[in-house]
Amino acid sequence: MKIWQILLIILIILIIAMVVLYFVGRRLEKRQAAQMEQIEAAKQNVTMLVIDKKRLPIKEAGLPDIVAEQTPWYLKRSKLPIVKAKIGPRVMNMVAEEKVFEIIPVKKEVRATVSGIYITDVKALRGTLDAPPEKKSAFRRFRDWAFKKRDEEKAAEAKASGQQPAPKKQAPARTASATKKKRKH
Repeated sequence: MKIWQILLIILIILIIAMVVLYFVGRRLEKRQAAQMEQIEAAKQNVTMLVIDKKRLPIKEAGLPDIVAEQTPWYLKRSKLPIVKAKIGPRVMNMVAEEKVFEIIPVKKEVRATVSGIYITDVKALRGTLDAPPEKKSAFRRFRDWAFKKRDEEKAAEAKASGQQPAPKKQAPARTASATKKKRKH
């Protein structure tokens, strides 16, 4: 076989795979849209006291048995964002959306939009909800780690030579007159 024949076969296989993925994706989009319509139709606002939140496998989450039975086999080992909350006199385990799970405060009362056992939105009952800390990229974490190691090495060298470590640069302190000038304007 010549090289162009091999490349043609690979190209045909890739085109067939793309067509199959397109139609499967369209079907999944329709199914998700139908599920979102059902969630929107059944949603209601409740006040709840959040006791705890964790990521747990479905079997350990304390959800109704029918949830585990209806879960596809390939998702049974995945971990779900589970919120243990007191709604009225009942303590319930509920599943939260990923974006909502991050901002749910523990041991605080919140007003939540709930559809069955699914939490779709959370609002603060008193005050505001704290935004989750911004996640650093891998490059940023590595850079911070490298700078920290460099500073530790410089401090160790300075200590070994008997010198005082160089002070870290700080922003200049504002004087009282500078602050007063700023307030006048």
